[in-house]
Amino acid sequence: MAPITVDPFEPDTALSPVVNPHRRRARHVGPSHRRRERLGLLGKYAVAIVTSVIAVFPILYIVSASLNPNGSLVSSNDLFRSIDLSNYIELFSNPTQPYGAWFANTIMIGLVAAFGTVFLGALAAYAFSRMRFSGRRLGLTTILLVQLFPQLLGVVAIFLLMTSIGDIFPAIGLDSQLGLILVYLGGALGVNTYLMYGFFNTVPASIDEAAKLDGAGHARIFFTIILRLSAPILAVVGLLSFIGTASEFVVASVLLTDPAKQTLAVGLYQFVSQETSANWPVFAAGAVLAALPVVLLFFVLQKYIVGGLTAGAVK
Repeated sequence: MAPITVDPFEPDTALSPVVNPHRRRARHVGPSHRRRERLGLLGKYAVAIVTSVIAVFPILYIVSASLNPNGSLVSSNDLFRSIDLSNYIELFSNPTQPYGAWFANTIMIGLVAAFGTVFLGALAAYAFSRMRFSGRRLGLTTILLVQLFPQLLGVVAIFLLMTSIGDIFPAIGLDSQLGLILVYLGGALGVNTYLMYGFFNTVPASIDEAAKLDGAGHARIFFTIILRLSAPILAVVGLLSFIGTASEFVVASVLLTDPAKQTLAVGLYQFVSQETSANWPVFAAGAVLAALPVVLLFFVLQKYIVGGLTAGAVK
């Protein structure tokens, strides 16, 4: 057997790293590439600034108009040129236009309708998510398709229906806040149910099975497990329902005729409904105050909003 000779001047291939000839070289970032990145960043900042100005300017304008004592919007073009609280005082000084009652009615109707919407939507979403019955998929699709038709199409039918109901049960007929709430709850299903249905599907079914082994029924599972784990989507649906109810005008203007029972959306229209006596600064002051409950509720539920909107979007 021939001896093995080792050349001391030849590099040891076993110890030297293997160089892959197909490996790409490190990308060299030149000044032109940095310039493009800076231009792209400046473009993003420019779009953000323009979008912010477009969003903030109407708010500044309406606040400036509410503080303008001249009584017209033309004199409000110069933002915050004159500041006076007379418009806010006038809101609460006219007994024929009870702004305080409108504000309280809106808060009460909005909260009750939001709570009812969340409760009914959660019940329907739980049934579609956890129970298996014939017509389940058809029911989900039907509920979603019904929402494609705006509520405005059914105003005449709602008016005739509430007139007939009012003849038998005046407490829930025309010109009753309870009747208006029931109309709002009638349209509570649909998108809200579908949104909560997607969120409930993300809750593991093994939790339900473990609870059933301990003797829990559907009611106990729903109230003690599902609702607690679904707090984000419940907050989102409640917030959206409150905003929609507080700003709804058509149905509320048809069903509520007594000024003391009307909501803000209907009552504020009286300030600008007559062309010869339109009081836009007072209307602006009322609009600023009407936005405060929505903003406050948004900040209270802010931590739930992002998780509630995105968790049920994917499986």
